[in-house]
Amino acid sequence: MIQLMRRRWGPAALLLLATIGLGGCGVVALPFRATSAVVKVVPVAGDVVAAPFDATAAVID
Repeated sequence: MIQLMRRRWGPAALLLLATIGLGGCGVVALPFRATSAVVKVVPVAGDVVAAPFDATAAVID
């Protein structure tokens, strides 16, 4: 019974783990992208302050 379950769920688990592994970069970069978007709203210095956050997110991706 256990071998049957391993054969059934093995490929699905492998696909899930691969998807999580590849999608992890976007999850890590999300706080930097969100902070950058919030800071860009500031009228005068928003783009200047957001540049390091954009660069960090680009390096992570």
